[in-house]
Amino acid sequence: MTHEVVNQAPPLIGHDVAADPALLEALVREGAEWHLGDLHALGRLAGSEEAQRWADEANRYSPVLRTHDRYGHRIDEVEFHPSWHELMGVAVEHGLAGAPWADPRPGAHVARAADMLVWGTVEQGHICPISMTYAVIPALRAQPDLATVYEPLLTSRVYDPGLRAPLGKAGLLAGMGMTEKQGGSDVRANSTVAVPETDGTWRLTGHKWFTSAPMNDLFLVLAQAPGGLSCFLVPRVLPDGSRNTFRIQRLKDKLGNRSNASSEPEFDGTVAWLVGPEGRGVRTIIEMVTMTRLDCGLGSAAGMRAALMQAVHHTRHRSAFGGLLIDKPLMRTVLADLALESEAATCLMMRVAGAVDRASHGDSGEADFQRIATALAKYWICKRQPMMVAEALECLGGNGYVEESGMPRLYREAPLNGIWEGSGNVTALDVLRALRTSPSTVDALAAEIAPALGASSYLDVAWASVAKLLTSPDEASARQLAERAALVLQGALLVRYAPAAVADAFCAARLGGEGGLAFGTLPAGVDIDGILARVPPLPSSD
Repeated sequence: MTHEVVNQAPPLIGHDVAADPALLEALVREGAEWHLGDLHALGRLAGSEEAQRWADEANRYSPVLRTHDRYGHRIDEVEFHPSWHELMGVAVEHGLAGAPWADPRPGAHVARAADMLVWGTVEQGHICPISMTYAVIPALRAQPDLATVYEPLLTSRVYDPGLRAPLGKAGLLAGMGMTEKQGGSDVRANSTVAVPETDGTWRLTGHKWFTSAPMNDLFLVLAQAPGGLSCFLVPRVLPDGSRNTFRIQRLKDKLGNRSNASSEPEFDGTVAWLVGPEGRGVRTIIEMVTMTRLDCGLGSAAGMRAALMQAVHHTRHRSAFGGLLIDKPLMRTVLADLALESEAATCLMMRVAGAVDRASHGDSGEADFQRIATALAKYWICKRQPMMVAEALECLGGNGYVEESGMPRLYREAPLNGIWEGSGNVTALDVLRALRTSPSTVDALAAEIAPALGASSYLDVAWASVAKLLTSPDEASARQLAERAALVLQGALLVRYAPAAVADAFCAARLGGEGGLAFGTLPAGVDIDGILARVPPLPSSD
């Protein structure tokens, strides 16, 4: 009897991760109903035992740096576990990298965002090179001759790993190198130097401090040219097949994101091509940063949903104090509060993806909304992920604190998106910058919220307060403004599109001050059953 195992939840496998009402409704609402079949196919793969094994192995067996071959030649290669390549292959083949930019269908970027929310529940590390490849294309278009050459390969759905001449491959991946030891987020302090050559190329000399996915094929990097800080394209392999100088000094030993290699490359006469006008490097590369900030929000929303599903699944099977945990009133309140947070994040990120899609087709109003909403979403959703994952882990108790549960990996990943592509202060200041440099963003935000007004007194009062802050933003209160504006925007979207059970509870708890600071402190009278009914279903075998 001592070896009998009882009262344990079965593995959460064999289900369709895409069977998520909030996600499916948003996919249709934002113009990508045509993608429903493919999304469900990816959802079933994401919920499979095979995909879970890939995620575990890619993180358990971290990338290994090989600076030299057996003969002493410098090679600067990173070896990955086969499961990493499985994850990457799925992501590229399903169009999560650059493919939407070559897809003329309305909703292509929305479809990709939905895929990110589904496939991102499996594993987050490999999403980094996928995201950078997606994001590089708007920036590369600042140099049309380079875009003409490389964009068809960056939008390919073929995963073709290995360092070879770019134009000899079936698909390319891209990265970026901005930060340096002396600069951090202040990229204008970069000291990497760029010197022009007579053949139209440039030579870079310097040391980047944090460049992820060093086995990608192309990188956008910042360097100081004679005309000022500029953006350059650096290939790992030159057109003639020879290796470019890209000396990887070491891989970062990170808190999480263990499957993904993050490196410190040294440039020493490294061949590069100018992208965009000389001296306008930040303006050029910010196009890439904006898209990666979109993916930070999507990644956090996916991580939140993954944690919620684990918590709900565990409590539906775990018995304590005479019954299933999920039937206990206090546990139900905790789970419902987590579900509110997850649905609000999903709804906001899909709306931002819709704006990205419509802006890419020339909608200036949606471009204004994208500008402010991307920054708000990146700031707030990434801030909420660590707290939510910690609470979800607590729902599993000690079972959630062991590696086999997968929750520690979710927890280690949770702070990442709040740091990458601009930490909280940088992103909050970007909200202020949008308001000051593009006043039309205020009108776009107001237009998005206006249809929801009158349905909730909590929302009406909160928006009136935020509207006043928008008229005179200042740096010291930038976080307060970003937080309140993000909450109001989430509340407005839920009022417009979610069931009353979700919208009413969110507005009362998040905007009306009737909820507490910790999860599980929802006000009395909210429709717990209605909220939990929105959580993705159990595996079919249950």
